[in-house]
Amino acid sequence: MATWYLGKIRYQREDEAGSLKTINEAYLVDAVSYTEAEARMFEVVASNTPDFQLINLAKMKLSEVFFEENGSEIWYKAKVQYITFDEKTQKEKKVPHMMLINADNPKDVYEALVKNLGNLNDYLITDINLTTILEVCPYVPENELLKKGNFRPVAEVLAEQETKLSEQANQ
Repeated sequence: MATWYLGKIRYQREDEAGSLKTINEAYLVDAVSYTEAEARMFEVVASNTPDFQLINLAKMKLSEVFFEENGSEIWYKAKVQYITFDEKTQKEKKVPHMMLINADNPKDVYEALVKNLGNLNDYLITDINLTTILEVCPYVPENELLKKGNFRPVAEVLAEQETKLSEQANQ
């Protein structure tokens, strides 16, 4: 299960009139600890924003994050209550789960949740709220990063350098 951290940054940008304006932004990163979350925040934000301060970093309890392929960059937080039956008390019990989903409007969020949750009849979608999150950054394993980049193991690079040096010495 993923552990999500909500990081908030603050920086200043000059507007059209030439005055400095303070900008606040929020990002969601998947990490195993606060330290890794902070490092990932700096990786994500530093490329777009040169001088910023990380003003808040907190765990965000989410049961699921849905990435819809609709091109929307607007993130909504939805509260879904699963209805279970408690055998001991002979009563229905509602267990809340928070979910995050990107969509253009609340209607699209509701439809996407119904599609993603499937044929379960034992749930209620009780809240759909707009968030200030600009970007969601899921965890990508290191071996996946190596496949995408032009990376090689250090041993290969060192062996290649030694071969070149020995060839140059023989000439």
